Amino acid sequence: MKLSKKERVVLLIMFVILLLVIIAVLLFVGRTYVKKEKIGFIITGSIDENGWNGMHYKGVSAACKELGVELLVKENIREFHGECEPAIEELVKQGCKMIILTSYGYAEEVADIIQKYSEVSFYSNSFDYHADNVTSYFSRMYQARYLAGIVAGMQTETNKIGYVAAMPTSEVNRGINAFTLGVRRVNPEATVTVAWSNEWDNEEEERKQADNLIKNTGVDVITYHQNQAYVADEAEKAGIYSIGYHQSLENCSDKYLTAVVGDWKSTYEAIIRQYLRGNSESIKVYWVGMEENAVELADFSTLVSEETKSEVLKAKNQILAGQDVFSGVIYDNEGRIRCKENQTIRDEILLEQLDWYVEGVEFYDK
Repeated sequence: MKLSKKERVVLLIMFVILLLVIIAVLLFVGRTYVKKEKIGFIITGSIDENGWNGMHYKGVSAACKELGVELLVKENIREFHGECEPAIEELVKQGCKMIILTSYGYAEEVADIIQKYSEVSFYSNSFDYHADNVTSYFSRMYQARYLAGIVAGMQTETNKIGYVAAMPTSEVNRGINAFTLGVRRVNPEATVTVAWSNEWDNEEEERKQADNLIKNTGVDVITYHQNQAYVADEAEKAGIYSIGYHQSLENCSDKYLTAVVGDWKSTYEAIIRQYLRGNSESIKVYWVGMEENAVELADFSTLVSEETKSEVLKAKNQILAGQDVFSGVIYDNEGRIRCKENQTIRDEILLEQLDWYVEGVEFYDK
């Protein structure tokens, strides 16, 4: 039967209406049921800190915003106080299938809960714990520590440099050794004296150890490996040079020479992309450095000479060209050779087995 022109118009209008209804339904269903991925993030301190915790939060929140995922944060979760396990339980109940553990001791502390939630992908800031559903991640901060050592070695007048460190883990030891190698690259007579605080965040102890080094050892440059910048504050009070960690501090004198900093946004964006693509098990160790713009020195003080800047740039270019900090002839502080000419210390050792110190490292023991 042949349709009239009017009937054909009516059918066409009905078809268009039906098509629009179908599209609207599909859009509504998509918006209603397609949920954002949820990522859990656990830190030992506050998101508002200027040190470790604050810098990591800024990095991960920027990465999540870029990738369109929802970030759920558990802050002020202390290590080895029984707080991490319930934080993980709550994040899992809230729908997190990826959980980031930003402090060194978390993974060891909650090994059982990690095994319990085998379907959850955990990303840990420690390289000492391994499991099928755990990926270790970190920046090669030691590369920037090495450059900072060059600055310290050329700035010191007493040839005595201080270093307040949290605890003797492989991560902390890498930093101490790389810094000292940088110092002695440009100043073979200088030594680095280490004082331990034995915690990541203990203001009283960090200030005390910085004070001990400044008053009792004659150091005129000091740096640190802790969550916050109490050591740099003590250096400012004493009127000596300091080198920061995590971020460049504001409102400091010119004696605050520079800082070892990381671009955590790029690191977190990389591991979150890896997870979102379903490749969380494909890379078990994610360790990035200057080659990926993940670590750097902050801007220099006006007191840092052009000669020093030139030496830093030279060393940086060598690293970018593939010459690792831990390569060539390296002796420990007991006189044993640890690396020979034309050799490089393997990543596995740097990550998990670095329990010795290079020549030039001393310890404050009073």
